[in-house]
Amino acid sequence: MNIHIKKRHLRPMQAIALGFALIILAGTILLMLPISVKPGRHLPFYDALFTSTSAVCVTGLLVTDSADTFTAFGQTVIGILIQIGGLGITTIGLGFISMAGKKIRMRDRVLLREALNYPSMMGLKGLIKWVLLTTFIVEAAGAFLSFFVFVQDHSFWHSVGISIFHSVASFNNAGFDILGGGRGLSDYIDNVPLNLITAFLIIAGGLGFFVISEITRKRNIKRWSLHTKVVCLMTVILTLGGMLLLKLTDRDISWLVAFFTSVSTRTAGFSTYSIGSFSDAGLMVIMLLMFIGSAPGSTGGGIKVTTVFTIFRAIIAYPSGRSVTAFRRRISSSAVHSAFTIFVIALSVIFTCTLMLSIFEPDIPLSDLLCESFSAYATVGLSTGITSVLCLPSKICIIAAMYMGRLGSLTIVSLFARKHVQLTELPEGQLPIG
Repeated sequence: MNIHIKKRHLRPMQAIALGFALIILAGTILLMLPISVKPGRHLPFYDALFTSTSAVCVTGLLVTDSADTFTAFGQTVIGILIQIGGLGITTIGLGFISMAGKKIRMRDRVLLREALNYPSMMGLKGLIKWVLLTTFIVEAAGAFLSFFVFVQDHSFWHSVGISIFHSVASFNNAGFDILGGGRGLSDYIDNVPLNLITAFLIIAGGLGFFVISEITRKRNIKRWSLHTKVVCLMTVILTLGGMLLLKLTDRDISWLVAFFTSVSTRTAGFSTYSIGSFSDAGLMVIMLLMFIGSAPGSTGGGIKVTTVFTIFRAIIAYPSGRSVTAFRRRISSSAVHSAFTIFVIALSVIFTCTLMLSIFEPDIPLSDLLCESFSAYATVGLSTGITSVLCLPSKICIIAAMYMGRLGSLTIVSLFARKHVQLTELPEGQLPIG
């Protein structure tokens, strides 16, 4: 008797979700080792899980200060988790396979394309090497330049460690720091070089590897793809627009603080000025920037600048019945549908998270809880200062929001969706809308 066992392969999105979950679990175990925690400090399992999730999801929300709690080994683990989370386990794993001269299977190519949001299956092997090389060069340059700032306040080798960690966290849009004291970058609020270096690293990581590649290869803007043009346009608009709005809502802050906050809120999570000190209007601007986020295929989060751009163009085109266009190119109807789907799912997750936090934390103002939810799902890491005082159920909600935000709205939907071939076309029904 022959027994046929049907193999069940994970779909690309399921493999990516499982990969992130396993890395988070491994990071949690490593952070709980005695070698990772400083003497006299106790790190419960759920705090280690929270920290590992925040690092892998390149968020930066913290329940404990990284410098005061973790040893150099523990801080190194966090840095590695940030690097893996920013580039993706698929990119790093296949990068080592490629450099070893081994052939990348077709299934792995599909997985990589999904992980990087790459538009085609061509040139993926070369893209992997380029991504890893670019990451190393940019982070090395950032660490080198940052060193000359940090060495003024710290010892030589301590400055080396801080510079490397800061560069990795900045390029991967993760708001972690190992400066200690829980002050973040507040001591460097007026330090122009560090503000500009950090902003450059954040923007470079937020543009996405496909955009960086096209910008460096094609000097003529007219030859850029629609994707690159939209990402660059939106990056300029959001950076300058966010800076002006923050300066308008909180006139006491300097232009440097407004600029840095505008850049960092789109999904890095560093702050030189306490987020809890912003006005309610300023917090609304910050939450809007966090929600939008960076570009597809980047190290940042949010619903992505291309999503917002597509929705905006669709709203303009809809009343006149015209096609959705931009830069003399037509945006496909599937892209429009995806954009609205991402928008609705993201708002639903944030609303649900805020609702749960409101139930578990009735004494915390709603604006603080809402900001926490936006920050978690958009993988930003900015907080009004409530993260460390949240109860365990609230921390679980934030962990879930960070994880879902790192995966993305469409990935969440595809985890449970099954392929369906519709053989018949159903009759159209009339449903009043609005």
